[in-house]
Amino acid sequence: MVPQIAIVVPVYNEEANIAPLVAEIAGVFQAESRPWQLVLVDDASTDGTWEAIRARQAADPRVLGLRHRRNAGQSAAIWTGISHTQAPLLCTLDGDLQNDPSELPRMLGMLGKDADFVCGHRVARQDSFVRKASSRIARSVRSWSLGHDFADTGCALRAFQRSSLAGVFPFNGLHRFLPILVAGNGSRVLEVPVKHRPRTAGVSKYGVWNRLGRGIFDLVGMAWYQRRRLPAIDVESGSAG
Repeated sequence: MVPQIAIVVPVYNEEANIAPLVAEIAGVFQAESRPWQLVLVDDASTDGTWEAIRARQAADPRVLGLRHRRNAGQSAAIWTGISHTQAPLLCTLDGDLQNDPSELPRMLGMLGKDADFVCGHRVARQDSFVRKASSRIARSVRSWSLGHDFADTGCALRAFQRSSLAGVFPFNGLHRFLPILVAGNGSRVLEVPVKHRPRTAGVSKYGVWNRLGRGIFDLVGMAWYQRRRLPAIDVESGSAG
């Protein structure tokens, strides 16, 4: 049966989190009548993450494991997952168990009537001062340079229609700017408050440079693209009938 919902989770060195993540998502979607699929994308982990994914895939046919042969980053892993499923409804979340999967059914329920793309806003973040501070600074710079003021584009917890990705292209840093890119193509983007949990296993892969420094560097390219981007244009056909 073709999945109608695909939950894409990029992971890197999250061996201890794979089994509980799969179990939690399966429990959350137990009441879902539409067929769904969990796509775990291993970004060339150096621990036992891939073996843990393969074990979950063998135990549950709804789990699809994919692995990069070289480390390519979170954006690439998300795009790999999206590209390897045809589901019309997509969800994403981090693999560190800090995102709460129980938020996803609510977010999926908003699609269609209220929005084309729903993204989470972590209202009580369980992160270090450095991560919180870098996010606040990045938000101010994004709002000033790109003209969109999303509170938390770094939150990976999202639910969206595949059609909202029209015109979106893959690049390193995509995951930070996806709500802005989607809003730019005319899709309806809704930001909603979501729960956030402390990390209980593994270690964060982000520091000051790869969160703040790289994110601000990417703004230069995004600002250029937003100003040069062709808007949606209504076209009238001259054919009869």
